[in-house]
Formats: sequence, structure tokens, C-alpha cells
Amino acid sequence: MTDLQRKKRFNKSLLSIFVSYYGPHKKLFFLDMACGLVIALIDLLFPWISRHALQVVLPEGHHRFFAIIVLAMVIAYTVRSVLQYIVTYWGHQMGVFMEADMRRDLFTHMSRLSFSFFDKHRTGNLLSRIVSDLFDITELAHHGPENILMAAITLIGSFILMLRIHWPLALVIIFMIPAIVYLTIRQRKRMADSSYRVKQSTGKINSTIESSISGAKTTQAFANEDVEISKFKVGNEDYQDAKKEFYKSMAVYQSGMEFMTSILNVIVIGLGGYFFAQGKITIVDLLAFTLYVNTFLKPIRNLVAFFEQFSKGMSGLERFAEIMRLDPEIQDEPYAQDIKVKGDILYKNISFSYNPKNKDVSSVLQDVNLRVPEGQKVAIVGPSGAGKTTLCQLLPRFYEIQSGEIIIGDHNIKELTLQSLRAQIGIVQQEVFIFASSILENIRYGRPDASFEEVVQAAKMADIHDFIMSLPEQYDTVVGERGTTLSGGQRQRVSIARIFLKNPPIMILDEATSALDTATEVKIQKALDDLAKGRTSLIIAHRLSTIRNADKIVYLDEQGIREEGSHEDLMANNGPYKKLYEAQYQMNK
Repeated sequence: MTDLQRKKRFNKSLLSIFVSYYGPHKKLFFLDMACGLVIALIDLLFPWISRHALQVVLPEGHHRFFAIIVLAMVIAYTVRSVLQYIVTYWGHQMGVFMEADMRRDLFTHMSRLSFSFFDKHRTGNLLSRIVSDLFDITELAHHGPENILMAAITLIGSFILMLRIHWPLALVIIFMIPAIVYLTIRQRKRMADSSYRVKQSTGKINSTIESSISGAKTTQAFANEDVEISKFKVGNEDYQDAKKEFYKSMAVYQSGMEFMTSILNVIVIGLGGYFFAQGKITIVDLLAFTLYVNTFLKPIRNLVAFFEQFSKGMSGLERFAEIMRLDPEIQDEPYAQDIKVKGDILYKNISFSYNPKNKDVSSVLQDVNLRVPEGQKVAIVGPSGAGKTTLCQLLPRFYEIQSGEIIIGDHNIKELTLQSLRAQIGIVQQEVFIFASSILENIRYGRPDASFEEVVQAAKMADIHDFIMSLPEQYDTVVGERGTTLSGGQRQRVSIARIFLKNPPIMILDEATSALDTATEVKIQKALDDLAKGRTSLIIAHRLSTIRNADKIVYLDEQGIREEGSHEDLMANNGPYKKLYEAQYQMNK
């Protein structure tokens, strides 16, 4: 789905969005509806045929015909069972297919949203939208149209037939309908609002659980189990309160509907008995009428369940559409092309803030100018919070600058498609993300179409091949959630192997060795030096000893770029770089 198609589809009403997902599965939809229609007709026919048999066939002694009627009803209910199987199985299958389509669209769209979106939304909340919200929509997708059709056929059909049996008694039924409609309208909004709050609290508690499980080791290391339990307790109580409110609304609705439908039976029996005593209705007609009352009440009870489903499903649909309507903050420009870049990287008058709309928040970068010569290693150093990582993240357009421009060779980076730009930049970070899959798949993530031999070559260049071969399953070894079975240095070398496999012309090394011990750092540093050969490299480093051989060192702080040059030049300047270097040297003595 292109971005234009997404906007066209999701800028419509919620109902239009919902209906659009039936399109690819219309055969199953019409099969489900046809089966539901026949089921409703069979339910309508039974009381009428029973009345005719008891009133005409048996009194006139047509016993053989009566037996045929009974056999026909057995066959009809056998067919009804088969149709009910189709409705239950294939109808739910249709719902599952629609759920899968929605989840595909949601996941695909979320994967294209900008970094700022994930900065603002917690993982557990997003997981709730992808899983539980879509399940509620699926239930509505299957049961909604089917319940409405069957209810409409059954309600209208049974009422018409009740009018034919005894119209005064039928009018009593119709007078109850406004009260039922009033109760439904009054409670529907309350149920919808409380259902939305349930989904919000579900997202929050999922976020708390996800955060607590991910940080379980940190929690135990600080002996803060009670703190996490307290945070979970708050979220759990919020969820409990939201659920209580929803079930309270549902209880008012269901109990009210149950009272009305039950009192309807009492009224029919009472008035029916009166009319019978007056000789205005026969006992057979009263029996048939009572059967139709039960047939009439069944879809009403189904509608009660439907409105509960409708409240949940529409709340889920609203949260689904909320994300699908979001535009990525960073998109390809209309003129963007796939271009192979080469040449110097030039930052011209760059200004950037994470909250550009908030004037009280100062910019992270202000009028920064920097040239990174092609094929050279440029190191960026300075105090924490000065914007070193931010400066590098602007190059692949993870965030959008507020003013200025970034040029590679002869091209502004906006002239390149995001896919083209990011394919030519390799990033090694301090926090390496390792997928819960095999080492082979983790390295191949750098280039999914790479052969096994190319993966092995990349692992050798990253100096991790021998370790992999020492494992029982070698390259097929599964490394666990976030690579927990690997050491920090091993995870780092897997990430370096990825970049060797990707083989990009531009490299960003973001404090790639700062979390490692000295011995491991020396090994990783050699792999990084090999990786940087022949590439244009931006290196962020806290340990200044690792970047002494950089072609250029840039000192960046809150005031911007204060000085730049080789290590020797900056030491001779007696500026902030020399002070930082000497401070580290004294600490490491």
C-alpha cells in the first residue's frame, strides 16, 4: 500500500475503513450471510409449520402427511446444523483473514514511522494495539453483519407472522420496542467509552510488564522488586477499575434487556390467557404465538451480545485507525531518487531540536557546520548531551533538521530516497540489538540475500568466526532474547560482521567500544579499524585513546563546534580537547 493509498483509505469514516477490509474476502462474507439468512428462515418456519400441523393436518387425520412434515423438519434442522458449522468455522476464518490483513497493514505502517513516533510510544502499548485490539475487531467483523442480518430477518418475519396469528397481541410486542431501543442507545455510548478506557489501560499495563520483564536483571541487581511490583499494582488497579466500569455498563444493559424480554413473556402469557378465555384465540394459536415470541426474543438477546462486541470492536478500530492515519514525519521528497553517493559529507548551518514546537526547549544543535572528507575518519568528542549522537543520526535522516542542509558529494540527502540513503550508511552502536534467532540470521541481517560463504567471510573479518565454530550448532546457534547468551564483545562483533556484509561507503561508529573492557576493546577496535578502511567514517567516542589516529577530531559541546583538527594539532591548541584528554589520562593512571 502506497502512502497515497493509505491516506485515501484511512481518512474516511471508521465504518468505511471497517467495510473496506471485507473486500478481499467477499466470497466468504456472502457465504456467511447466505447461511445466516437460511438459518433465520428455518427458525421462522418451524412455529408456522407446527401451528399448521396442529391446527389442520392432525385434526383432519392426515397422519402420513404429518409424518412427512416431521421428517422435513428433521432434514431442515440437519441442514441448519451444517449451515451453522459453516457460519461458525468459515465465518471465523473470514474474521481471522481480516485480522491478519489489518495486522499486516498496521505493522507495515509502523515500521515506516519515524524515530520520533517510537520515542513517544511504549512497546507494550503498541503491542496491545497489534494484538488485543485487532482481535476485538475480528470478532465484530465476523459476528456483526451476520447478527444484524439474522436479527432483522427474524424480528421482522416473526412480527409479521405474529400479526397474522393475532394482531392485538402482536401490537403489545411492538410497544415494547421503543423501550428496548432507548435502553440500547443510552447504554451504547457509555459502553463504548468504558471499552476505550479498558484498551488504554491494557496498553499501559502491557508497557509496564514489558518494561519490567526486559529490565528484570537490573531490578534484581538493585533489589528493587518491590518498586516494580508497586508500579505493576498501580497499572493493574487502573485496568481493574476500567474493567469494572465497563462491566457495570454492560450489566445495566444486559439486566435491563433481560427484564424487558422476560416481562414480555409474562405479558404474552397473561394477555394470551385473557384472549383465550374470551374465545378470541385458540390454544394452538397461543402456542404458536408463544413460540414466535421466543423466536422474536432470540435476536434481541443476540443484539445485546452484539452491542458489547460493537463497543469493543469500534474502540479497537478507533485505536487502529489512529495510528494508520499518522503520517511519517520523515518521507521521501517527490523528487527523491535512488542515487549512489560519493564525496565529502557537508553539514551546513544545521539547527535541530527534538521539540521544535516548544519554544521553551533549547535546540540541541544550533548553526553547526562540519566537513567530513571522503574516505577519512572524523571523530566527534565532547561532553555528554552536546549532540554528538544527534549530529550523526541526522545523516541517515532518522530525524529531520529544522534548518540547514546536509550534502554528500553533489547531492542534498533529501534528493535520495530513504531506502537509498540508509542502504549506503552502516551504523555500529554501543547498544547492539541482537534478534532472538540464529547467529547466521543475525549477521545476514546486514544483507538478507547474502550467501552462507559471504556471511562466513564477514564473520572472519569481524574476528568472530572461530568463536562461532566452537559452538555446538555453529552458525545455526540461537542466541536468545536480545542475544543474552553472548557476551558484550561477542554481540558487538556480530554487529560489526553485519556491517562488513552490508559493505556501505559511509560508516557511523557511535561509542561502539565504550561499554567493553580494555582487552575486548583492543580486539574490537582492530575490527573497527579494518571496517573503516576505505570508507568515510564518523566516530563518536568517549575514550579518546581510541581516536588518536583519526584524520580529524571535532570537539562539540553546547556552544557548537569549538575546535577541530588532528590529535597533535588540538593538543597544541591548549583548548577544550586537550583539557578533556588530560582529564581522562589522569583518571586512567
